[in-house]
Amino acid sequence: MLRTSTLLRQVPVACRTLALAPASRRTFTSSLLRLKPALTSKGTDVSGSAGVEGLHRKDTPSATAVLETQSELRAVQVLHHEAKTFSDKIAVYFVRLLRWSFDLVSGYKHKPLPPNSNNMSLEELREGGYIMTEHAWLSRMLFLESIAGVPGMVAATLRHLRSLRLMRRDAGWIHTLLEEAENERMHLMTFMAVRKPSWFFRMLVLGAQGVFYNLFFFSYLVSPRTCHRFVGLLEEEAVVTYTRCIQEIEAGHVPKWENYPAPAIAIDYWRMKPDAKLLDVIYAVRSDESTHRFVNHSLANINPDKDVNPFALREPNMLVKGGKLAFERDEAEQYVEESLHMIDEGRQKHDDPQQSQHQQSQHRQA
Repeated sequence: MLRTSTLLRQVPVACRTLALAPASRRTFTSSLLRLKPALTSKGTDVSGSAGVEGLHRKDTPSATAVLETQSELRAVQVLHHEAKTFSDKIAVYFVRLLRWSFDLVSGYKHKPLPPNSNNMSLEELREGGYIMTEHAWLSRMLFLESIAGVPGMVAATLRHLRSLRLMRRDAGWIHTLLEEAENERMHLMTFMAVRKPSWFFRMLVLGAQGVFYNLFFFSYLVSPRTCHRFVGLLEEEAVVTYTRCIQEIEAGHVPKWENYPAPAIAIDYWRMKPDAKLLDVIYAVRSDESTHRFVNHSLANINPDKDVNPFALREPNMLVKGGKLAFERDEAEQYVEESLHMIDEGRQKHDDPQQSQHQQSQHRQA
């Protein structure tokens, strides 16, 4: 069994309390009054200062930070988990049911291009159901992301309450699940900056969210493993959707998006360049979805009651998450051991920098 107590003892504290002297506190308060607009929430189509949606991992680069390069963003592969157990087959069934519902509500369809597609116009391809319009793509993305943000929040809530109820540690799961929910919510906010959904569409989302939230809530109480497998399979579908969207944009089938600028909220959240395009955003979103695919399939392979979250301290880079479905339990255990070893080395360097330099020098000479 993994060293739960050891791992949790070594998790560094993320925040410190800000202590100000009375005079400094008065100056700080008056500064806030002068900068009141900075405290006002911005719309999804308005640029805000970096960090308005929370600390980004690019803000604190370290040995364990994951900074995606362009090659890593493009390394994401379409993969599928083969259902072997009964619970996996149940998860597959419900994902297919949900996928059918998504397709019906959003009007999503994707047929292979005919042999003579090079001689067909965009209108002919769209009428034949081979490609979709920008409006149809956004309907698909908005509906998908409004539902995808539910599982992480539900699972984190239930694990939080369970930790309080049993008065024991959670082993690092809550934070990762909340990060997933927040990330999916930011996907929704990003695409809402491109198109505001109608009231009818919002009502559909409201009904679907109410049903899905409660179903997932009670399902997670019964079998967390099945639920994480379900989310992993759902994220597989998301990767397929965004991969197809990228292919259609690059093939010129979505002409309005070829040079469409990235929304301000996306530039703020992903720390993109000011001249980033919507295509860059979709690459980043697909990267996020492949991360959720990898994390949830990995969590489904370990014991949710006894094992620690192997991604509580760090995550593999996209070359791993984009090309591998999940860690098996023994791989997860090895990954945690490596994380603990990295923390031990970091502490030794901090406590005794001269000794650390001496050891590095001996290592180079060897």
